[in-house]
Amino acid sequence: MTQEQLAERSGVGVRTIRGFETGERTDPRTMTVQLLADALALRPSQRDELLAATIHAQPAAPSGPVPRQLPAPPGAFVGRDRELDALTAALDDAAAEGAPVVVSAIGGGGGVGKTWLALHWAHQQLAEFPDGQLFADLRGFSPHSEPLPTGTAVRGFLDGLGVEPGRVPVDLPAQAALYRSLVAGRRMLILLDNAADAEQVVPLLPGGDSCAVVITSRRTLTGLIARHGARQLPLGMLSAQEAHALLAYRVGADRVAAEPAAVAELVALCGGLPLALGIIAGRANIHPRVPLAEFAAELREIGLEALEDEDPSASLPAALSWSYRSLTADQQVMFGLLALAPGADISPPAAASLIGLPLPQARTLLLALEQASLLSRDRDGRYLMHDLIRRYATGMAGRQLSAEVREDALRRVVDFYLHTAHLADRLLDPHRPPVQLDQPAPGCVPDQLADYAAALAWFDAEHLCLLAAQGAATTRGWHQAVWNLAWTLGTFQDRRGRRHDRLAVWRAGLAAAQHLPDPTTRTRAHRVLGYAYTEVGQHDEATGHLSQSLSLAVEQHDRTNQAHTHRLLAHAWEQRGDDQRALEHATRGLELYRALDNPVWEADALNQVGWHAAQAGDHDRARGHCQAALALHRTHDNPDGEAYALDTLGHIAHRTGQHQQAVDLHRQSLALFRELGDTIEAANTLDRLGHPHLALGQRDQARAVWQEALELYRAQQRHDDADSTRRKLDALDDPPGE
Repeated sequence: MTQEQLAERSGVGVRTIRGFETGERTDPRTMTVQLLADALALRPSQRDELLAATIHAQPAAPSGPVPRQLPAPPGAFVGRDRELDALTAALDDAAAEGAPVVVSAIGGGGGVGKTWLALHWAHQQLAEFPDGQLFADLRGFSPHSEPLPTGTAVRGFLDGLGVEPGRVPVDLPAQAALYRSLVAGRRMLILLDNAADAEQVVPLLPGGDSCAVVITSRRTLTGLIARHGARQLPLGMLSAQEAHALLAYRVGADRVAAEPAAVAELVALCGGLPLALGIIAGRANIHPRVPLAEFAAELREIGLEALEDEDPSASLPAALSWSYRSLTADQQVMFGLLALAPGADISPPAAASLIGLPLPQARTLLLALEQASLLSRDRDGRYLMHDLIRRYATGMAGRQLSAEVREDALRRVVDFYLHTAHLADRLLDPHRPPVQLDQPAPGCVPDQLADYAAALAWFDAEHLCLLAAQGAATTRGWHQAVWNLAWTLGTFQDRRGRRHDRLAVWRAGLAAAQHLPDPTTRTRAHRVLGYAYTEVGQHDEATGHLSQSLSLAVEQHDRTNQAHTHRLLAHAWEQRGDDQRALEHATRGLELYRALDNPVWEADALNQVGWHAAQAGDHDRARGHCQAALALHRTHDNPDGEAYALDTLGHIAHRTGQHQQAVDLHRQSLALFRELGDTIEAANTLDRLGHPHLALGQRDQARAVWQEALELYRAQQRHDDADSTRRKLDALDDPPGE
């Protein structure tokens, strides 16, 4: 009678028989005797006699030697608690399910510590594998030789299991079958290190449910995951804290504590890569009198070459070269070009333009590099390259790719960012005057964004890459692209409050405009740069650039830029506390806008005059202008301008004692700003909304909106506004009337 049949008759599950329900490793013979005794209703004495006879009649352990092939555990091992727990959990889960454990992706790039993790965990779990441990270095990425033939690995296992050479079959399938037969039913660990691919591993997988298999590889072994239920455990870099602990372990805690700045720099430069940290620690131990700051300076100044060594196993460039040689020609090109791309990460569409291939082909190349652990992918689907890997890739690109190939690739990706940003800006503000762009470089395919939400999300994801693209264009003297990128970033930076970023891009924009033949570009650049200075509180610089813009516009008889500049001068003088000069510039701007026959611009100017008139105490004039602005914005479907007009009307209503109307108007404005993703003006409106709530005696509502405004101000690093709102919240805690 089988254990399963006994379990069915006695009502006990098979997992209980195997001892997996409680986690205990109960002898299956004991369980079988117990179940048989229960089924036959034997007395306790009869059951004990049967158990004794059963134990003495069967061998207590498998015959043959018990292999102990694991190399020694790593001497310096820190951190990795999450990964160690995941490996142990996989072992426990598989035991509970009666399935073999196959962890395919202790995966990651060269030097990330895959083997160290596997060996450290394996030595912790020796008691779980009393029947032995088998180990094979499959040499999938070796500086000295080709990958280990599977047959050689199998024969090594057969030797470890005590099979005499004369009993080893000739062909590999028969050898693998004998190996599986010998490990069947034995609780063993098989550790397969440095696998080249799934095909190399499959013949080494045992049958049955008693063995655990742990595999390390630089590649994601997708075939094992799909066909054999392998578990994925990607291994990332050490945290800064773990990297610091590793250096302290290897170099000495006192030496590390004596140079905290140098250690922090080493940790940052190594980027959490254990091999890099180990190389630095090894050299520091060889030269104990040399300050750690010297090693940090070498790594900072020399770069990747500082991590080279005659011993390939202790050389980071050598480790990366093994991965590089395994790539196809197209993959090597993509790898090199990605290192040159502006920004710390890249999206698949941008990478497609970078290499000049259709998006499906680019995705295939990116996936191959990810599977080779030369790239990683974040939760948003963007690809990143470790700084040290990027240095290696940059060097390979310089040696393997011509200057023309590199320059064309950079031109394509800059054009990708520029043309997609232009489209996104048009979706954010269709009433803003566009700039004329040249045709994108051949092979560049800009993203096709569907709507406002897609445009805003794209800017959020790509903003840092756009800044880097402008920097790359500046370095190469692509002046038109520099200026155009500054312009296309305007609406997004305004709505997200990127004040210092806007200042930086327009400093570059003005410098580029000096090289362009169209004088209008200089007029615009001075104007927007003046606005940027206004927003960061540098008032002299602001009015200086705005005055230059106005003078250029007058010289060129450019009434459009005159109107725009008067409007920004009004804002600048308001920031300086001169409401009368602000109203004068706003009024002059309105006169010019009316002559331009642009209703949306006229509506913006009407609202601005209304705002400054309210500041001056002329509420009737203010209300009339703002109501006219609101009507024009609604007629021409401009929700941005509508939100501003509603907010100004709410401000006027509060100042004239119509507090409930003020609350209603501010709430409508707030809803539009939120819909537009304009967090800057949403914070301002929330701040203003608190006042009519307080005037109505609604202290809880005032507290709620001011608290939300405070959080936004802090997130936007608007410290003066945050302090002002904090004082209002503190005042709410005082008794009413104080």
